[in-house]
Amino acid sequence: MTFRRAGGAALGFVGGSVLAGLLVGVGVTPVLAVAGVGTTSAIGVFDSMPEYIEIGELPQRNEVWAYRGGKPVHLANVWAQNRQELSLDQISDTLEHAAVDGEDKRFYETGGVDATSMVRSLVSVVAAGGKGGSGGSTITMQLVRNIKIQQASELPTAEERDAAYKEATKRSAQRKLAEMKLAIGLAKEYSKREILSAYLNIAYFGDQTYGVQAAAQRYYGKDATDLSPAEAASLIAIVQWPERRDLSRPSHYADNVARRDVILRSMHDQGHLSGAEFTEALASKPAEYVRLTSPQQGCEAVARGAEFFCQYAVEAARGLPQLGPTQDRRDDAWRKGGYRVQTTLDLDLNGQQKALLDRYDPATESRFALGATLDTVEAGTGRVLTMAQNKDYDRSSNAPVSATSLNYATDEANGDSTGFQVGSTYKMFTLLQWLAAGKSPDAVVDGTRHGRSSWTQCGQTIDSYWNPKNDSPGQTGRFTVRAATAQSVNAAYASMAEQLDLCDIRDTAAALGVHPATGGALPANPAAVLGTTSIAPLTMAAAYAGVANGGVYCAPVVIDQVTSRDGEQLGGQQRSCRQAVPTAVATTAFEVMQGAFRGGTANGGQTPDGATVFGKTGTTDDADQIWLIGGTTRAVTAYWQGNTDGGKANLRHFDNVEGTYASTRAAVWRQAQTAVNAAVPVG
Repeated sequence: MTFRRAGGAALGFVGGSVLAGLLVGVGVTPVLAVAGVGTTSAIGVFDSMPEYIEIGELPQRNEVWAYRGGKPVHLANVWAQNRQELSLDQISDTLEHAAVDGEDKRFYETGGVDATSMVRSLVSVVAAGGKGGSGGSTITMQLVRNIKIQQASELPTAEERDAAYKEATKRSAQRKLAEMKLAIGLAKEYSKREILSAYLNIAYFGDQTYGVQAAAQRYYGKDATDLSPAEAASLIAIVQWPERRDLSRPSHYADNVARRDVILRSMHDQGHLSGAEFTEALASKPAEYVRLTSPQQGCEAVARGAEFFCQYAVEAARGLPQLGPTQDRRDDAWRKGGYRVQTTLDLDLNGQQKALLDRYDPATESRFALGATLDTVEAGTGRVLTMAQNKDYDRSSNAPVSATSLNYATDEANGDSTGFQVGSTYKMFTLLQWLAAGKSPDAVVDGTRHGRSSWTQCGQTIDSYWNPKNDSPGQTGRFTVRAATAQSVNAAYASMAEQLDLCDIRDTAAALGVHPATGGALPANPAAVLGTTSIAPLTMAAAYAGVANGGVYCAPVVIDQVTSRDGEQLGGQQRSCRQAVPTAVATTAFEVMQGAFRGGTANGGQTPDGATVFGKTGTTDDADQIWLIGGTTRAVTAYWQGNTDGGKANLRHFDNVEGTYASTRAAVWRQAQTAVNAAVPVG
């Protein structure tokens, strides 16, 4: 449509006295001559709109923190939109001038709508048949559009989001008129500084980056508080066409510079750049000042070895009741962001444990699918101090053999791993029930292998033939319970279970938080006594920590504190502790299980600091899963290594740097726990 035709078609619009009066009142009468919209529909557009649109809270990044040297340190940023909101006082004057001079020179003089620019814009829109047209939108109008785009991104379904985005960005006279009314109301409701600040914080700067602070960090590796004229103008140049003018690749530089120089010239004309500054800025090239900085987005970007913990903690944070009464509300709050999440992770300990796994359980092992974890839980609180894994973190579909997205330490619901058979580490629960039944740790039981058929299960006698073998052919004869525990004699423990109720053993384990990694209830059959159930390492570490804590079990927690964007401390994960087994029972079991490190199956695991340690080893029948769990009264570390793909590679027969995988478990655990004891010493 030509300009002449657009003007003629618009004449009928003047008859709308109500709408005309509104427009006259705000000084935009010239718009009436060019809109190309019927009076009735135009009035409908205005009447259907609210007086103004709220700026609202903008989505911001969430920050995840850990500890290093006992002090909080930043770990990762997690966001739906990469944004860090700044006040106008925190934004450089140069950037403010670039925005106003480049986008809306009369920003401080108009009431949200610049009539002269709007005439030009509406004519071009109508002439293009609603499929194009020039700009003309003021900063206030651009803010209206960005708010509507932001509101579209917050809708629950993809279909709703797409439809609302198209409505917010379509090129039409009706949309321009709607933006005008909302901009006028916005200008009445908010100060110029509030509007400019909101505009600079909400604008999209390409490459998944929102707001000037995130953009300055992304493209220049610096904050938005101190930018050169060329840097400031290059940022503002992006907002009109981020797909072609962002600074993420050199192929965009020419388009960016073309718009940048227009902005620089306007800054000079407005007296905000001297002649020398203008000349210098024009001569600069993006290659000279662009310093692309990878955004610290998500848990993939954290310190190596902390990725699995980070992902686990983020999911825990999203489920905190402090964020809302329902999960939908919590998800919405997390998406809006601005939270600082202080986790329990000790980066020093976690890094040391990761280094141990890299050395003894290398992710590059190609002969079988080797996995390994070290997980430390603080007794008395349930705080998870470490969650180290031998594999690197990679969620891609073509991850190398040395990487995975499976978190071997946690349940299937938390990290997609289905757990591992725990072997003889499960014997602790039979020992606890033995002691709870009033039996002595010095009682003698039969440790010679032989079949058994009669068992007590939930008060009923059942027939179930079971003939477990001992780990060593030399393990025969009679053993005290104390010796059978230190030497991990299977037949002796079968004899103990024969004198107990299998359901009581199961219930003791459950009281200490033990459950299958895939969900459901623990079994109460004879074989389960020797650890045939697949359980997550973190679950077992927390159970052992409960015994170390005098029988008081505390569920694992990974968040100490959450702080809102307003600085309000909302608290961390609720501590859930309970007396799972009697104190006297736990104390005696703790004493009996010290034998594993005193000539027992964990010999060589005693820490050089002389701390009193207790624990238990575990080895499956095929030695495809190897465990050592133990610690002090302050903290427990679970060490697991094994096949991750259901294979049966025998870890006693595969060599690592200092022997076989199975033979070095005591040495690995000792080194890990020594560092833990130094960080969390026994009083």
